Amino acid sequence: MNSDIIPPPQVAWASGIFANGPLITKTTRLADLPGVFIAKDAWRGCEPQQRVYDVEMLDSPSNDGALYVGVTHLCAGRIGEEFFMTRGHFHQRREQGEVYFGLRGCGLLLLQTASGVARLERVMPGSVHIIPSFTAHRLINTGEETLSALAVWPSVAGHDYAALAEGFAIRVFASEKHPQGWEVRNG
Repeated sequence: MNSDIIPPPQVAWASGIFANGPLITKTTRLADLPGVFIAKDAWRGCEPQQRVYDVEMLDSPSNDGALYVGVTHLCAGRIGEEFFMTRGHFHQRREQGEVYFGLRGCGLLLLQTASGVARLERVMPGSVHIIPSFTAHRLINTGEETLSALAVWPSVAGHDYAALAEGFAIRVFASEKHPQGWEVRNG
């Protein structure tokens, strides 16, 4: 029997760049993030078209049982003293979990339950993060280079940004007082 060998999509682990797959790419710019950063005047004073993060994902079926695979590339930067971050979200179908794999850079994964209990996990090359169901999540880049993380999630999960209109319970700010270069404050 002769069967064709089809090369699967690939990701370069050191950079998070995809190859051999149909990709969907979305860029999020500062103008797309009103209300995300606490320093509203500093946000308004920035170049609105400045890129904050890109998401590249494999074009996949969106039916029950299917998975999406994507990489978020979060730029280094700050608005005021607050680090660049993703918008953050719950899943529309709250029972759906997700897995993140740190690829490059350094930062934090902010996790928060529906009742507002928040915690942080360090993201770095090789880190693995299991995001439980019913948990909102946001990436924060605390480093000097792009933070890239690969994610795998059910394609039926959806995104609910509106549930976090008031923001997360905690925020992360640059701080020279702390050895890690950042500190946590209430949102």
